[in-house]
Amino acid sequence: MKIYNTLTKKKEEFVPLQEGKVRMYVCGPTVYDLIHIGNARPMIVFDTFRRYLEYKGYDVNFVSNFTDVDDKIIKRALEEGTTAEEISQRYIRECKKDMEDMNVKPATKHPLATQEIGGMIDMIQTLMDKGYAYNSDGTVYFRTRKFKDYGKLSKKNIDDLEAGHRNIKVAGEESKEDPLDFVLWKPKKEGEPFWKSPWSDGRPGWHIECSVMSKKYLGDEIDIHAGGEDLVFPHHENEIAQSEAANGCTFSKYWMHNAFLNIDGTKMSKSLGNFFTVRDISKKYDLQVLRFFMLSAHYRSPLNFNAELMEAAKSGLERIITAGEKIRDAQQTGTDGEMTKEEQDLLGEAQTYVQKFEAAMEDDCNTANAISAVFELVKFTNSRLDSSNTKKFAKQLYDILLRLCEVLGILLERRTQAVGDEDYINEMIQKRAQAKKEKNFALADSIRDELAGKGIILKDTREGTKWSRN
Repeated sequence: MKIYNTLTKKKEEFVPLQEGKVRMYVCGPTVYDLIHIGNARPMIVFDTFRRYLEYKGYDVNFVSNFTDVDDKIIKRALEEGTTAEEISQRYIRECKKDMEDMNVKPATKHPLATQEIGGMIDMIQTLMDKGYAYNSDGTVYFRTRKFKDYGKLSKKNIDDLEAGHRNIKVAGEESKEDPLDFVLWKPKKEGEPFWKSPWSDGRPGWHIECSVMSKKYLGDEIDIHAGGEDLVFPHHENEIAQSEAANGCTFSKYWMHNAFLNIDGTKMSKSLGNFFTVRDISKKYDLQVLRFFMLSAHYRSPLNFNAELMEAAKSGLERIITAGEKIRDAQQTGTDGEMTKEEQDLLGEAQTYVQKFEAAMEDDCNTANAISAVFELVKFTNSRLDSSNTKKFAKQLYDILLRLCEVLGILLERRTQAVGDEDYINEMIQKRAQAKKEKNFALADSIRDELAGKGIILKDTREGTKWSRN
């Protein structure tokens, strides 16, 4: 199996540190709002890669954190007149719901930054003891220049970085020994959550959090560290500096990064009005469609999100699910008895698509080519399977298709409830009633169509609007 390693900028043969085991860390979201579809890409991509590793027989220890202390969380709490903990816990729950709906497997461990503060203080103290960090009036900084390999992941030259800093005036920079030094610990501001430390009452910097959580749950050296390409610099670069300076060994052997997601060819932005949460998409599509869409391109290729491509993903997914239904029907209606020689030969032919699928996944997790192999299997199944076949043959075919779909996280059986719970349906009915009252018939029709697309049929009666599942 080959992985493109951001560290070396080439594909490398994957050799785990310990035979049969993989230690993998993926940076999770900062939980101050519902996750957006940009957050969803690394979740889906690296969940799929984890599934393939498990398919190959590896014991995967998969850790993905929640950043639950951050300026954005604190700002949201102040706006709502509540605590940062209430905000973070609320959006952790919402994130886990979206992950479940996208069929993203729970991590082996989802550590929370706020529960690992002691470990962060310990690592910062180690860095200070080794001369890699210093205290400046309660703020602790990392001495970037002291780490000789700084820039090895992002391929940034430290002198070029310094030149870029000369023209930028940042508040608080005067307390640093060097403009390139970054924060490990910062004193609290009025009204902020804080923890006691030897340097000040305050909280950790963002970068130290992942270094500590990775160390605690995976060890000093790990196999794979992954995340979006926006994290390469400075987050992952700083993680390497901290971890390797503190632990005295290589932090991660392989680094994997997914490319950006654009909306109709433009960067996603709230100010441009093209910002979509996963929950927004779930109101129009089953999130299996979003997952299938995300896997339709190679993870290192920029991905463009638009309605046309989502509809194409919906159609492609439907082809696979329909094939699954056809095979399940054949398991019920087929003939009893042992498989024929012809059927055994056909199963051998079906294995060629399994080999194509595996070859694609072995080539740096090429899910686009893996999906192409699944489509070939579907076409093969549709042309070879009929009522004259044995039940055993149908079952063997289904098992092959199911196993490949499980790697991709695709559910072969339709979800019985493709839309939210009854509270959600009733809320949409009320919104439709209000729209009709305001003579906004276009909105009323769109709500009806949206629910119909999810299998919910509305019927207007004298007693009000009734609904049923299609």
